[in-house]
This record gives sequence, structure tokens and C-alpha cells, in this order.
Amino acid sequence: MRIKYLITLIALWLSFCISAVANTNESEPETKGPEKFNAGKMIVEHIVDNHEWHIATLGETPIAIPLPIILWDNGKFECFLSSNFDHHTKIYKGYKLETEGEHKGKIVKLAADGVSVDKEAALPLDLSITKNVVSIFFTVAMLCLIFISVARRFKRNPNSAPKGLQSMMEPLILFVRDDIVKPSIGEKRYKKYMPFLLTLFFFILFNNLLGLIPLIPGGANVTGNIAVTLVLALFTFFITSFSANRQYWAHIVNAPGVPWWLKFPIPLMPIVELIGVITKPFVLMVRLFANIMAGHIIVLGFMSLIFIFGSMSLVAGYGVSVVSIAFAIFMGLLELLVAFIQAYVFTLLSALYIGMASEEHHQHEEIIH
Repeated sequence: MRIKYLITLIALWLSFCISAVANTNESEPETKGPEKFNAGKMIVEHIVDNHEWHIATLGETPIAIPLPIILWDNGKFECFLSSNFDHHTKIYKGYKLETEGEHKGKIVKLAADGVSVDKEAALPLDLSITKNVVSIFFTVAMLCLIFISVARRFKRNPNSAPKGLQSMMEPLILFVRDDIVKPSIGEKRYKKYMPFLLTLFFFILFNNLLGLIPLIPGGANVTGNIAVTLVLALFTFFITSFSANRQYWAHIVNAPGVPWWLKFPIPLMPIVELIGVITKPFVLMVRLFANIMAGHIIVLGFMSLIFIFGSMSLVAGYGVSVVSIAFAIFMGLLELLVAFIQAYVFTLLSALYIGMASEEHHQHEEIIH
């Protein structure tokens, strides 16, 4: 809880500094020259998904790795590289990567004039391989490579002491099994859910750690993307729902120990219980998304302060850079801790939800003392 409060306070202070300086810059008259540094634009560009993998900008020339664009439009596929959009500045085959308006960040189809957006035509279905998708593919390949090699080594020598990669992964696997899954689900039923929960833990952990590395293949904000956390939460929701026994659903519909007037004629408690079933995956989704996103924004905000104050005064820029870099390093170490904590919390809560849904409720006769 203290970490959450600390991150919140730092974020509030940072947003105050940036907004105060931004308001000062806005009050100044516009002058011709190079474009002023826009902290908000820079932060958003780094945390959102993209159709290309941006590496750096030399002068005014952006350097990026193009990614495949795959569109389904009018019953046919259109496939080409994102480099044909020339960093969002060109139109290709009547398509444009929108940079503003309600369709910002989406690929739109242009009208016959080749300039305006065709409002009558539906947006093409975008199945492109984006930056986050590439990072997910890399994580999945890395997980398969690591765990298949570890499993083969263990299968060949089950009684030998672990070595190399096996010695690093085995403590984490045993930690998930003995400290998360077994206590939450129980000795009898935990094995059935181990593959899912292990995959969940290491997928989140690896993506969290890769997001802290600024160089390829790191730097993608996978677990800070709410679509990704939504899918992970839905997996937990469906596995929990299909694993639930009769007693679990019976307690939701007719909770024991609750006065009858909360169930009939208006089923208040059943409604509350059903809302609870939905809010559990919702909380999983938002917690992971918000914590990872907040960490990235804070680090980028500290870096932005250097350029914001540097545009006002060279001395101010150098002075703020010392504080900004120190805080950025501190936040990087804190994010490293949060990467493990969030993987642990998501897996623990998923195991608890599954355990509560599949728990056997034995009926005992009431003993009157």
C-alpha cells in the first residue's frame, strides 16, 4: 500500500510541475523556429501501441522498424508495410494512418478525392502486427524456449541437482506452486490449474520486465495496455466460471445467513453477488493496467522535465536534470519491484477466485452446545 501512495504522490507532483511549466509556455507569444517540446505528446507516443517500432529520432528524421499492416476491407485483405505511410505523413492505396480527430491512431479509408475521410465507408478491420503484438510474440517464444528446455532437462535427469537455467527457474516455479496455487486452491485440485497460473505469472512478469528495457525487443507497453489486461482477466473469469461448482452458484443466488427480505421480493443480495462476480475480473484488469501505466508515465515525466526547463533556461535544464535522473533511476528500481509484485498479485487473486469457486462445501449437522 505504501508503494501505491508513493507512486500516486510522485505522479501528482509531476503533473503539477509539467502543467505549471506548460501554462507558462502557453502564455508566451508564438515565435517562429523549431517546434517546442511537447511533454504530453512524447509520453503518449511512448506508452500507446503503434504500427511501427520507433527507435530514435536523429534531428528531424525518425528511425523506426516498419511492421506489417493487415487490413480486411470490402471482403479482401490488404497487406503492406507501415513504412509506406512514411511515419504517418503519406497516403498508401487510399488508406491513411490518422494522427488527429476521433479516429486518431487508426487506419482510415479516404474518399474519392484522396484527401478527406470516407465517412460513409466503415473503418477497415485492422489485423496488423503492431508493436505490442510483436512483443507478445517474442515473450511467447521466449517462454516456450525456456520452459521446454527446462522440462526436457528435468525429464532426462529428474534426480539430479538443477543447473544453469533450470536452477534459476525452478525456485520461481516452486514459489508459484507452494506459496500461491496450493494454499489458494487446495492440495487435491491445484494440479489442474497449474499450467494456466504458471503461464499467467511468467507472461505478466516477462512483459513487465521487457517494458523496462528501452531497447528492442523491450520498450513495448504490453501490460500497460488495457486490451491485454482485459484478455488476461477474461481468461481468469471464464476458467473461474466453468470451474465453479453448484454450491458456488447456489450461494450467489441464495446467500446463506442473509435475511429473506434482502432476497424477496426484490433480489438485492443476488444482484450484489452477481455484480461481485463481474467486478473481480474488472479489478484484475484495472490494477495491472494502472500500475504499469503509471510507472511508465512517471519515468517519462521526469525525463520531460529536463527538456521543459531546458527550453526556458540552460542552467535550469542542467539543474533539473540531476533531480530528474535521480528520481528516474529510483522509479526504475521501484518499477522492477512492481513488475514482480503485479505478476504475483494477479496470479494470487486468480488462484483465490478459482479456489473459492471450486471449493467443496461440506454440510455438517448443527451442534447445539
